[in-house]
Amino acid sequence: MSTPTPQTSPTTGTAASASRFEAVRQQTLTLAVPLSEADCQAQSMPDASPTKWHLAHTTWFFETFILERFESGFQPFDPAFRMLFNSYYQGVGEAYPRPQRGLITRPDLAKVRAYRAQVDARMAALLAHGADNELAVLLELGLQHEQQHQELLLTDIKHLLSCNPTNPVYHPQCPLPAVVPQPLRWCVFDGGITEIGHAGEGFAFDNETPRHAVLLQPYAMASRLVTNGEWLTFMQAGGYADSRWWMAAGWDWVRTQGIQAPLYWQQGQDMTPCDGWTHFTLHGRVPVDPDTPVVHISWFEADAYARWLGTQTGECLRLPTEAEWEHAAQRLSPAQQASGNFLDNGTLHPVPLSCHADGASDPQQMGGDVWEWTASPYTAYPGYRPWAGAVGEYNGKFMVDQMVLRGGSCATPRDHIRSSYRNFFPTHSRWQFMGVRLAKDL
Repeated sequence: MSTPTPQTSPTTGTAASASRFEAVRQQTLTLAVPLSEADCQAQSMPDASPTKWHLAHTTWFFETFILERFESGFQPFDPAFRMLFNSYYQGVGEAYPRPQRGLITRPDLAKVRAYRAQVDARMAALLAHGADNELAVLLELGLQHEQQHQELLLTDIKHLLSCNPTNPVYHPQCPLPAVVPQPLRWCVFDGGITEIGHAGEGFAFDNETPRHAVLLQPYAMASRLVTNGEWLTFMQAGGYADSRWWMAAGWDWVRTQGIQAPLYWQQGQDMTPCDGWTHFTLHGRVPVDPDTPVVHISWFEADAYARWLGTQTGECLRLPTEAEWEHAAQRLSPAQQASGNFLDNGTLHPVPLSCHADGASDPQQMGGDVWEWTASPYTAYPGYRPWAGAVGEYNGKFMVDQMVLRGGSCATPRDHIRSSYRNFFPTHSRWQFMGVRLAKDL
């Protein structure tokens, strides 16, 4: 297996590498603390994975791609784990079917935790002898991979707990402060030739490269995300019942799946601020707040909303392309990009804009809260080359039938995100923290 080769080394010494490894690994365990063993075992749908599997797979990654390669006298913790906890890396052998991960009742949770502990100890011993650039790059790849699974762990357990009619609470409710609703403004960008993609400093996944020039026409980007209150207006106007707003595949999806509202929404009898609608969150079932960004919507829904609202306003509204989104994000300072509501905040749900807006005239909420759907299909950049070896399967082979999302969410670790980061999901997916920001031509 060849090593991925980012343009710069992601770590700065053995001590820093070991400290970061310990912190990221502990964060994953911390996320599992509120869960019972039964919670950790169950799988609510084929797209989701049990918490126990996440705990094991992230450990498998370090054992398979680092210890097997660099540890003297390597012996696997359990040879059976190579297949059980492989996700999709055909280059290292057979993988257990994803839809059946909830059936892996053995090993039990205690053995998976023992697996983590042993691999962590072996990694600490390995790092104590130093980490050259080759090892450091693979280490950072493994940590970035684990941070992705931290978000997946939360979204997967949210879907599982939502299936329980008692509306269990994963984390105590973090009440939203009273806010002054922020009007939607349009931030204007001149367009022209610009560059997008990873600039070469620090770590990046291969799908963020190479940096390249793109030509943008003048455009405007909404100053904030679409809110629940605005989405409710779309619903009340019959948005889910009118084929005019939907792509053909999206309309088929709406009808066959009986879609009438964002995922986790449920209408009750009491008159809350949004006509009695509540939604399930990691803080339990709560009333839908009209000023909070709408979340858990598919690309089909985001695109239909833009089309519908454009008709109401007489404008040709749409989703931004990923090049437009990155171009707009590049205008923000690092502090602005990091000021959003990320996993580190402990509020595992989007928050209204004024909770963290800094009053800038540039687009807000471009980091954290919700992943933002774009109009761009997930394809390779010009000149793209996947990493060599099995780790080259990480991104490249998924470049079909997916759409790009940008920005991170309330479940994304803050130091995991950057303006060039490309997330991707199919058009019907919505169990991740997915939302929408609008754009328009000028």
